[in-house]
Amino acid sequence: MRRVSGLGRTTALAAGAAVLASVLPGTAVAYGPGDGQGSSTTPSGNTGDDGTISATAGAVVFDRSKNGSGRSVGPVASSSNWTPPACYYAPKYTPDQLQNYLEPIWEAGSTGYEWDASQRDRYVNGQPYKDFNKDKADDGYWWSSYVTQGREGDPGALDCDRPYFWVDTGDPPPADVPEAITPEILAQLAYAEIRVPSTRVDLAPAGTTKVNLPTWSWLDTAEFKPVSVTASVPLLGIEATTVAEPVSLKIEPGTADATTYPASGVCQFDNGRIGEPYAAGKSDRTPPCGVKYLRASGDTSYKLRATITWKIHWTGTGVNAAQPLPDGEFGADQDVVVQEIQAVNR
Repeated sequence: MRRVSGLGRTTALAAGAAVLASVLPGTAVAYGPGDGQGSSTTPSGNTGDDGTISATAGAVVFDRSKNGSGRSVGPVASSSNWTPPACYYAPKYTPDQLQNYLEPIWEAGSTGYEWDASQRDRYVNGQPYKDFNKDKADDGYWWSSYVTQGREGDPGALDCDRPYFWVDTGDPPPADVPEAITPEILAQLAYAEIRVPSTRVDLAPAGTTKVNLPTWSWLDTAEFKPVSVTASVPLLGIEATTVAEPVSLKIEPGTADATTYPASGVCQFDNGRIGEPYAAGKSDRTPPCGVKYLRASGDTSYKLRATITWKIHWTGTGVNAAQPLPDGEFGADQDVVVQEIQAVNR
């Protein structure tokens, strides 16, 4: 007989294996109704009218009002192999909602008699739940799995294949369900929602430079300020805010025939800025951040890549001290034409 997951999802899960963790050891978290932004009284969440607060993954609500914005922004990529969770468990149904969802499936018979009978035993006949827990309708919710938005095509589609389980209001989810939503998992989900500006550096000379001529590079740091996203489950009264702060710029000249300043090619943020704008009178100085090309680019151009590293941390319900998450990176290419210096013979 075909194996059917007890989750009863409306769409097939397509979620990869996730690196998930419970709330930090020793942290006390109360799971109960909350009144956070975008709060909801049902497991389905809420969508705000201004576009900054929205429920894009079931019961999880995102506040993006302090996120990066504009046409050039993009998501950070972890500098390691870590990725935010692809699936998780959170409140989904009231007793009546679960009944209304499952009974038509059983009556259709498409999932087979044996499976339908086992489901009735589990949710109706007291093994272990009776009548969909209707006698506790005001005291909790049925939890089920969700797929993180954008992760639908990940391998390991059925990793979160646990049957519906009941959690009383105010109680933490079962300890043997590491994928159950916690403030730390909310922080990881918020990580995936972070958007930062595209990294296009200012150059002097701009666009076209000369062989062996130090080219200064710097960033308009007004565009590179800390950004944050808050993820919450108002139904449970838990939330987490993930913050990304720019810490360094890496210059990759696009050719091995080049020297970077500093030699590592990594320019640190210093007093809120990266690099130093070129100005008259600095021609005999070495740029604090820049590149010197040793060979002309010919009929084409070099692809200079500038990548910002963002240090990322989170705080949340029951967690006051900032907790680290893997650094994120976001970069962009720009064309640099390098010409030979023309000598004049007399």
